[in-house]
Amino acid sequence: MDRINWGIIGCGNVTEVKSGPGFRLAANSDVTAVMRRNRELAQDYAKRHQVDRYYDNADDLLQDPHVNAVYIATPPGSHEAYALAAIARGLPVYIEKPVGIDLPAARRIAAAVSAAGIRACVAHYRRRLPAFVAVKQLLAEGRIGRVHHVDLRLWKAAPKENAGWRLDPALSGGGYFHDLAPHQLDILLYYFGQPLKVSGISTGTDPRIADQVSGQILFPDDVLFNGSWNFAAPSDREEDNCAITGDAGTIRFHFFRDFHLATLETAAGTESFRFDTPANVQAPLIAEVVQYFRGQGANPSSVEDAVTGMQMMEQLLAQ
Repeated sequence: MDRINWGIIGCGNVTEVKSGPGFRLAANSDVTAVMRRNRELAQDYAKRHQVDRYYDNADDLLQDPHVNAVYIATPPGSHEAYALAAIARGLPVYIEKPVGIDLPAARRIAAAVSAAGIRACVAHYRRRLPAFVAVKQLLAEGRIGRVHHVDLRLWKAAPKENAGWRLDPALSGGGYFHDLAPHQLDILLYYFGQPLKVSGISTGTDPRIADQVSGQILFPDDVLFNGSWNFAAPSDREEDNCAITGDAGTIRFHFFRDFHLATLETAAGTESFRFDTPANVQAPLIAEVVQYFRGQGANPSSVEDAVTGMQMMEQLLAQ
């Protein structure tokens, strides 16, 4: 393809700033059509973002002859249906995370991608944000020696008001863990490779939604990960920290709060880093997705990796 003309299925909040502008910031890329089930909202989005065509039915967007790639930005419960429909029409797909509502759905999407020979990526955009790139570089340079331990804690207070689709298992798959942990598990996979062993336990007031999760992952080279997630924590105990420790030091960073910051602690002292994070946080990854779809680069965030992340998540939940 000389130029990627995107059709967006699900032009909701995530597309306003995080992702949507990135499709036009990337070279040889544009947004040609958008779809939302509420036609008035689809029309409003198209007008505000200067998009030529809008639809209230995904099939109409998929049949638009001007669309040659699809971004699926709906809640996870509908990712599979839209992805399979796009793949059936031979359209490359960029899918929001988590790639599917559960592991079987993720595997079916991956199988369809493979069978059709379609290019597909998942929106694990932290792989290309400056802080996470810098941590990977510090690891590659051996700045903390041989890594042996990773400790992660994500504790958040229970939402004080309706959290929308994220707490509806039919749409999200199972609450905030399903919404947030995929970002973290994907970065672990990106840094350390395929997991060798995963175990965990979870609990919640609703059996379909994990309020608390605790688990361990063994990665190659004896890197042991310990994770703690609590989405019913007291408001004064909220925490978002990750520490990677080696035999020569520790790297500390955050996934959601202050994810433009990182510190390196070694015998020489503590070095602090502050990174410029783009307002459109998905833009760096989208630029590489466009290049991949045009046949001019490697896949920056594969469906296969997303399937592995989903498997890790379900093993941590002990499902």
